[in-house]
Amino acid sequence: MRTEQEIMDLIIGVAKADERIRAVLLVGSRANPSAPKDFYQDYDITYFVAEITPFFNNPAWVEERFGKPLIMQMPEVMRYPEGDGQFNYMMIYPDGVRIDLSFEFNEYIDNGEPAIALLDKDNGRGFLPALPAPSDKYWHIKPPSALFFYSCCNNFWWCLNNVAKGIARDELPYVMHMLNDVVRSELHDMMEWYIGTQHGFNLSVGKSGKYFKRYLPPELYVQYSATYSGSNYADIWSAIEAMCDLFHMLALTVATHFNFTYRQDEEDGIREYMSMVKANEFC
Repeated sequence: MRTEQEIMDLIIGVAKADERIRAVLLVGSRANPSAPKDFYQDYDITYFVAEITPFFNNPAWVEERFGKPLIMQMPEVMRYPEGDGQFNYMMIYPDGVRIDLSFEFNEYIDNGEPAIALLDKDNGRGFLPALPAPSDKYWHIKPPSALFFYSCCNNFWWCLNNVAKGIARDELPYVMHMLNDVVRSELHDMMEWYIGTQHGFNLSVGKSGKYFKRYLPPELYVQYSATYSGSNYADIWSAIEAMCDLFHMLALTVATHFNFTYRQDEEDGIREYMSMVKANEFC
């Protein structure tokens, strides 16, 4: 198993040996000082090159320098076979190391995402501008506006009608999509705002809320865990109930914090509708 230093030496060494590679940038979790460090972090690397053509859809070049991976994905081959200005090689190696290597020939634009210049052969006069010290500020929770808060609440409750109808029709794939992609997305937004009211908004909960457990009290995280279910409809109804109760508590806390209006009538209406669907009152 290779160490982080060995991988970094390899990445920079390949770039130094090829004059066409003018700069090397590290992004992703390894550039984020607030991200937990572990072996499973990807190496998100961008090589800035004077010309993209020699590196476009050329896995042999990559394998010669980095070794043959267990599996490789080249997204542009599947989506933009004629090229779109960059090319990515996403690779997992036999020792578990994952390298996402991107070739780019446009100047880097700093959008605030954590980034570290590993090599710049042109000393700031080429692809890379001067970069600030990396931080996770780019990912910090953003406080909601009153309209965004209302939209989140309304869409959460409204879309539960689709979940209920899907159960009544025995349409499991549709049920799971609506519950875990659409409705859960609104729950996650509300959870982020709740965490912001408790801990301040100068923090990140990570992609898809992966750090929720870090910021929620244990009993609340147990309640959140109960919003996930198996494929049995009785379990799904239980998960829906847990999700509704949790969203209600979170939303009231957020509304109080920001002095927003919470539409209890909308919650009451959809809960009544779901109760009727569950009891087969429309059949």
